[in-house]
Amino acid sequence: MIDLSNISLQFTGEYLFQNVNLKINSGDKICLVGSNGSGKSSLLKIISGEIPPESGFVQKQKNISTGYLPQEQIIHKGKKLIDEVKSALTNIQTLHKKEKDLLESLSDQSISEEVRNDLVHQLGEVQHRLEELDSYTADHRAEKILSGLGFSNNDFNRLTDEFSGGWQMRIALAKILIAQNDLLLIDEPTNHLDLDSLQWLTNFIQKYEGAMLVVSHDRNFVNETTSKTIEIYNGSINLYNGKLDDFLKYKVERDRQLIHQKELQGKKIKEIQKFIERFRYKATKAKQVQSRIKQLEKIEQVSLPESEKEIIFNFPEAPASGVVNIELKDIYKSFGSLELFKGIDFTVNRGDKIAFVGPNGAGKTTLAKIISGKLNFDEGERIPGHNTIISYYSQDVADSLNPDLDLMETLELISPDKNIQQLRSLLGAFLFSGDNVFKKVKVLSGGEKSRVALAKILLSVANFIILDEPTNHLDLASKSVLQKALMRFNGSLILVSHDIDFLLPIVNRVVDIRNGEIKIYEGGIEYYLRKREEYLENHASNYNDPFKDQASKKELKRIEADKRQKRYAATKDLKERLAELEKEIELLETEEVNINKVLFNPDLYDDRIKARELNLRINEIKNDLGEKLTKWELLSKEIEKIEREFA
Repeated sequence: MIDLSNISLQFTGEYLFQNVNLKINSGDKICLVGSNGSGKSSLLKIISGEIPPESGFVQKQKNISTGYLPQEQIIHKGKKLIDEVKSALTNIQTLHKKEKDLLESLSDQSISEEVRNDLVHQLGEVQHRLEELDSYTADHRAEKILSGLGFSNNDFNRLTDEFSGGWQMRIALAKILIAQNDLLLIDEPTNHLDLDSLQWLTNFIQKYEGAMLVVSHDRNFVNETTSKTIEIYNGSINLYNGKLDDFLKYKVERDRQLIHQKELQGKKIKEIQKFIERFRYKATKAKQVQSRIKQLEKIEQVSLPESEKEIIFNFPEAPASGVVNIELKDIYKSFGSLELFKGIDFTVNRGDKIAFVGPNGAGKTTLAKIISGKLNFDEGERIPGHNTIISYYSQDVADSLNPDLDLMETLELISPDKNIQQLRSLLGAFLFSGDNVFKKVKVLSGGEKSRVALAKILLSVANFIILDEPTNHLDLASKSVLQKALMRFNGSLILVSHDIDFLLPIVNRVVDIRNGEIKIYEGGIEYYLRKREEYLENHASNYNDPFKDQASKKELKRIEADKRQKRYAATKDLKERLAELEKEIELLETEEVNINKVLFNPDLYDDRIKARELNLRINEIKNDLGEKLTKWELLSKEIEKIEREFA
C-alpha cells in the first residue's frame, strides 16, 4: 500500500535515520517506538507528506487516503462542531453537489431524450456511490464518533472556536475517523482523552479495517490495538511482528546478545592487535601481519544499544500523619449555572492509593483541587487530618515556575541537599540532558515546563501527593521512573489519569466521578474496569445508568413516533404523486399491449391508414412512458433518500 524507499532525514547535521526502507500493507496495525528525539513524529510527517525526506521517496498506491493526527498545534475555527467533522467527508460532499446539479438539470423540460437518459444514468451512478459511502447516515456517524470521544449533544452546534486545546485534538481525531481513510497516522492520540473516550477509541480501532501507524506512550492502548512494532534504532528501522509488550521482551534479549557480541568482538580485536604488535617488525611474519591488519579493517563494529541505565529515584520519606489525611463533608461546588457537586462526602485515609476516573468535565480536576486546598467550594467542610502535608501537581502548576531560573536552579531550591549528579539524573529521567539542564524556564515549551514541575514533586517533602494527568508529556522510560517511585512512596496518593498501564501497579481504590456524584470501588484499576463492564451489561437500558445516558423505553417510543410522523409529512405528497404516476404508467402499458395485439393481426395489413395511426400512437406511448418512468425513478429515489434520513 505504501513503500518508503531509502528515506533519510537529518537535523543539525545528524541523521535521525538513513536509507530507511519500510512497507505498510493494507490492514497493518503498527506501533512506532524509539527513544525520545529518534524521529518518530518526523517519520509520520514524511509519510503524510507534511515534510519531504532529505533523500529517498514515498510511493503510495493510487487513490490511497491518509488521515494524519499531529501531536499539537491543532486549531479549528469558524464552523459548528458537527459541520467541522462532516467537512472531512469530502467525497460525499462532492457527490451530493453533483447529485443536486443533476436533479436541477433533469427538471429542465427542454432537454432532449438522449441528454435526459444520460443524466439519469449519471444520477444513478452518483447515488450508487453515495450508498457505498453510507452517505445517508453521515450525520448519525458524526454524532456517534463525537459522543464516543466525549462530546455531549449540546456541543454539536457549538462553534469550534469555543473548544480548548485538548478538545481541538479530539475534533481532529473525529475528522480522520469519520473520513474512512485507508491509513491512519496518529501521534500520541491518548494524551487528552479520559478513560471512557480511551476505551471507546480502543474499540473503534480494533474494528477499523484500514491500516494504522501510531506513536503512543500508552502501553495498554497500543497492546490492545496493534499487532506489529517498528523501532527506530541507531538511525535505522527494525520491524517486529508482535505487540509492544512482546517486542520489549525481545528487545531485552536482543540487547543482551548485542552486548555479548560486542564483548566477543572486543576480545577478537585485542587478540589481532596483540599479534600485530608482537610481530610487526619480524620479516618472517610480515605476510601474516598484513593479513591481520586487513582483517582488522574489515571488521564491522557491533553497535551497542543506546544506554538505558535504569534511574532509581525515590520520594523523600513521608512524614508521619494521622489515620485520616483529609475529609470532605457535604461539599457543594458550582461554576455559574453549572452545578458540579451537590453535597458529596469523601475521605482519604493514610496509605490510600486512589485513581480519579470519569469523563472530561465531570469534575475530576475540580475535586482534586478542592482536596489540595487550591480551589474554594460553595458549601460544606474540608477537614485536614493531623500533620497532612500535600504536594500537588497539575498542568497549570507549571506556569508558577520562576521563568528566570534555569532547570538546575529550580530543583536546587526544592532540595539543596542533592548533589549536581543526582539532580542531573532526575532531569535526565524527565528528558533533559546535556546543556539543556541550564536552559531558562522561560524558554521551555508547555510540555517541558510540565516535566520540570513533575521533577519538583519528586523532591518535595509530603505525605499526601496529588497528581493530575502526570504522564501526558512523558515517554515510556520517564513514565517508568515516576511509576516505580510512586509504588515505593509510603504516603497517600490521588492520581487523575486515564493511563491504565501506569495506574495498574499503584492504585488500590478507584473513584468514578460523573453526573455530580462519586462512586468508590475498593480495588485496583482492573477491578474497576471489570465492575464497570458488568454494570454496563446489566443496566444498558436503564435511563439512570451512571456510565451512559440513554433514553427510557417510553422516550424511545416517543422519539420513534415523532420520527414516523416527520417521515410521513416529508414523503406524503411525493408518495401521492408516485401513486398517480404508477396508475398513468399502468394505463399506458395496457394500451401499448392492446395496440400491439391489433398490429400483430394479419387482417390489419389491408387497412394501411389504421396501421399508420396505430404505429404513430405506439411511438407517442413509448415517449410518454419514457418521461413518466424517468419521473417515477427520480421520485422513488427522492422518497428513499428521505426515508433513510429518518432511519
